[in-house]
Amino acid sequence: MEEQYYDIERRTAIKEEARLFRRKFITYEQGEIIYSISHRKLRDLAEAAGAVYRINDVNVLINKQILDEFLEQFRQPAKPDVRI
Repeated sequence: MEEQYYDIERRTAIKEEARLFRRKFITYEQGEIIYSISHRKLRDLAEAAGAVYRINDVNVLINKQILDEFLEQFRQPAKPDVRI
């Protein structure tokens, strides 16, 4: 068990994943991983939110904060009568 805790490769991978969540601007590929949605759906949502920054025809960045605020509009209220 101690070997898993000190696995340097795994710890490095976890640090990289955490850095990804703290970024202000992300690429489509990173967004697909963070939000677990397809490229097409991410592109549509980011454009609807106004979070797309086109640097040129190839490089496109998404402002993660704007997209997160836009996605909060789709949150459903809690249902207190649901039994778990």
